[in-house]
Amino acid sequence: MQYHKLVRDRIPAIIAESGRQCRTTVLNEPAFRAALLAKLVEEAQEVQAAPPEELLTELADILEVFDAILSSHGLTLAQVQTIQQQRHQTRGGFESRLQLDWVGE
Repeated sequence: MQYHKLVRDRIPAIIAESGRQCRTTVLNEPAFRAALLAKLVEEAQEVQAAPPEELLTELADILEVFDAILSSHGLTLAQVQTIQQQRHQTRGGFESRLQLDWVGE
């Protein structure tokens, strides 16, 4: 079966330990960054579909991808948090649980 998707570092060893074979490719930086963004979408879809008892695990997977994206771009969590705080001040958060239904012209 072919996948062509980014996997965690230990996945090939886990596959080998199960008696199966696999082939991997080391991605160059642009391909890695693109694969990380695709992985973020994949993980977000898994969060959306997760039953409550699996939510924490799926969120941890998102955080792993998020950390890798930061690292690949030379960014820090502190930088993201600064922008997050600025956007929270100017645009608010989600505490009010608002759903936008329509906008008139």
